[in-house]
Amino acid sequence: MNVLNATDVRKNWSVTLDAIVHDKPAYIKRTHDNIALMDVSTLNELLAGYKYTADKYDEDDGSVTLSLRELDIVVNDADLEATKRRLAEYIKEYAEEFYSEYNVWSKAPNRKGHIPYVFKALTLDTDSILEDIVCQNGKN
Repeated sequence: MNVLNATDVRKNWSVTLDAIVHDKPAYIKRTHDNIALMDVSTLNELLAGYKYTADKYDEDDGSVTLSLRELDIVVNDADLEATKRRLAEYIKEYAEEFYSEYNVWSKAPNRKGHIPYVFKALTLDTDSILEDIVCQNGKN
């Protein structure tokens, strides 16, 4: 693997970024730190296999509840479409909050598994998140 030296990257920042965007991701070494740098479209490809799986519950009052498995989010609304849209909005909001406190949440044992779902949500708009929500009938 071709690893770039951080000093060389710093000296040639624009050239390095152009190569990353138009050619391929880069691996950078700085003392004890190893860094991967890539454009968002490549990140989206890496995360394409991650879907948001929601258990669907039809409530007695006619409303629908969706319980997201990956991020522990539960949403209830009048019908499936409204509930899915609200869930997509909550996923986006959760991802932004997670990222704003990344140094805390990324180290929490019960939250580490959220990282790919968080980064996926950060790179997508709400409609795209909505398309990646897979609903399955839940068991009461």
